[in-house]
Amino acid sequence: MTRPAAGGVPGSQAAGGQAAQRPPGGPERPAQPPSPWRSAFFVLAGLAIVTALGWALLESKLLAVHSVVVTGTRLVPAREVRATAAIPLGMPMIRVSPAAVAARVERIQQVESAQVRRVWPDRVVIAVRERTPVLAVAVPGSASAAGTAAAEGGFGLIDKSGVIVRWSRSRPHGMPLYQAAAGPRALRGSPDVAAAAAVLRELPAPVARSVRQVSAPSPQEVTLHLPGGVTIVWGGTGRPAEKRRELDILMRTHARFYDVSAPGTAVTR
Repeated sequence: MTRPAAGGVPGSQAAGGQAAQRPPGGPERPAQPPSPWRSAFFVLAGLAIVTALGWALLESKLLAVHSVVVTGTRLVPAREVRATAAIPLGMPMIRVSPAAVAARVERIQQVESAQVRRVWPDRVVIAVRERTPVLAVAVPGSASAAGTAAAEGGFGLIDKSGVIVRWSRSRPHGMPLYQAAAGPRALRGSPDVAAAAAVLRELPAPVARSVRQVSAPSPQEVTLHLPGGVTIVWGGTGRPAEKRRELDILMRTHARFYDVSAPGTAVTR
């Protein structure tokens, strides 16, 4: 009878092959699926957090407007700015629109611009930049202007955009008179006024302080009148540095007429 070789067991090779393929720690266990209770817990917790945040922003008095602070005002009373801003105390801070509030405040005639910011948790700050008058426009007495200086004659003080900043019964010292064909109410947005104001900013300081009247039939025809009948034809707003240099040299001649509207071909007499 033929015996199998020593150590040889029928089928042992196949069994040995299968055993070699198993990991040392024994057979692998299948991964456990996530618990539905655990997933539900995280979903509910997330919803609770979102709900709490929404309540804190929209309903809680801890994040509501408790004060409205106004800065930068001299001509406009702070109470007028707050009234125009229309931010009720107790309004949720999240509902305050800085852009919308600024747009409302800028409707005030004396306000050039406004910046609004929320200071958490409960304060709104409105920083106002008021218009600055640079020219005076004579106003004849008018019954339709009752309640203002114009009712008995006076001056409308306008800024660089031709907007009336305030009325005055007399022309403020050092503020040039603007020779206008129309009244001050018709000058808002005038390019002529803008050019006159720009030229005043570009003048040498001693000359600017001496200007008594300004005329500007167009933005390219700005003329300045000084005491003693001295006239300076400045022209447009371009090339101000060259015009300043030439004017400084020409004024040493103590003439009464200077034309620097075309630098390089200045005229004096």
